Amino acid sequence: MMVGSSPVTHAASLGYQILPPDVCSPDMAPSDFFLFPQMKKLLLGRHFQNDDEVIFEVERFLNSRNADFYNQGLRQVIHREKCVALKGEYVEKD
Repeated sequence: MMVGSSPVTHAASLGYQILPPDVCSPDMAPSDFFLFPQMKKLLLGRHFQNDDEVIFEVERFLNSRNADFYNQGLRQVIHREKCVALKGEYVEKD
């Protein structure tokens, strides 16, 4: 990602469609379902002296992942499509 560009702008420039919030979990972005759990594993139990250290580690994490990592995570959003289509009313387990 280019410094100074927003994640939304960057994703759009790569040809990804930006999805509206999920009606099943409107307070969560699609990245919450694949990105943050991975990042939490990396940061679990670590203590930081200041915000700059946290920012450094998060940026290092994000930059260390290859395109396949992000593509796999975005493909997981497709599995949530049924919930969106049904507006959160009912979803059968696969």
